Amino acid sequence: MAIPRFLRFVGLLAAVLSPLGAHADKLPRLVLGGPGAVVSAPLIHIVESGALADLAESVSFVQWRDPDQLRAMALDGQADVLAMPTNVAANLHNRGAPVTLLNVSTWGALWMVSRSPDKKTLADFRGEEIAMPFRGDMPDIMFQLLVARQGLDARKDFRLRYVATPVDAMQLLVMRRVDHALLSEPAVSMALRKTKSFPLGIVAPELHRSVDFQQEWGRLYARSTRIPQAGIAAVGALRERPELLARIESAYAESLAWCRTHALDCGRMVARRIDILSAEAVSDAVAVSQLDAVPAMQARDALVFFFEQLKARNPALIGGKLPGDAFYGGKCAGCER
Repeated sequence: MAIPRFLRFVGLLAAVLSPLGAHADKLPRLVLGGPGAVVSAPLIHIVESGALADLAESVSFVQWRDPDQLRAMALDGQADVLAMPTNVAANLHNRGAPVTLLNVSTWGALWMVSRSPDKKTLADFRGEEIAMPFRGDMPDIMFQLLVARQGLDARKDFRLRYVATPVDAMQLLVMRRVDHALLSEPAVSMALRKTKSFPLGIVAPELHRSVDFQQEWGRLYARSTRIPQAGIAAVGALRERPELLARIESAYAESLAWCRTHALDCGRMVARRIDILSAEAVSDAVAVSQLDAVPAMQARDALVFFFEQLKARNPALIGGKLPGDAFYGGKCAGCER
């Protein structure tokens, strides 16, 4: 039986007016990638909650373990959306990689963790051995910036013991092979929990949350105590689909809000995906970290200042120049801020 012309017209109109417009068909897959850090928690919630199930036949999360793997994933098209340090996103973009920053969501998650309760500034660690993850990347970059701002030399005035990841640095600290480590969350919270170093503990804590890098940033640069440290970026062909990017950005902001409200449930969710992390440590990290999903366009002033400091120290950190307009995405269509 032939379909009446009117019904065919209605079907065509529905397709045109669908949320995805001319791209009404689902993507075959949508791959979200991120590190074992709090910036990945909303991505994992997106997958677990099915928030973007209507956009793709499969939505998955893949963990990257070090900056080299992150860069390979971005360049080889192994993911569509990647959580990453903002300077890495700028570096990739400036070198011609198809990378557009969508938001900045981690504004501070770096601390010195020490056995000494008396060390209050970075200068107090002069001459000491410090476990340092990700040589030449975050958090090494932030350490170099902040000690240089105080007239110190990271290489000459400190004994830096470089390791592959924050978890490796945390393990050295817990095993008493070093007395100090620069850690990002949730490695900070994991170290404190493993040694039962709680502020209200009956026994004196073994480890102490020492210098707060966010506070140091604000003090030394006379700025807000918010470092535009990490966010999510669109990679490859997905950047040409603004309607999808708006949905992804909105879903990320909503999932971040959920994680902040349901920190322990969020921690359990993350721990199921990243087995080296514990639910309690992730919950602690969500509670203490500065998490706020700000569209990259709105965060541009903070990013430009941050990139200017990196460029002055080592232009290669951001690919030799400040990124142009095309780098800044995140109009946040549909988000209420």
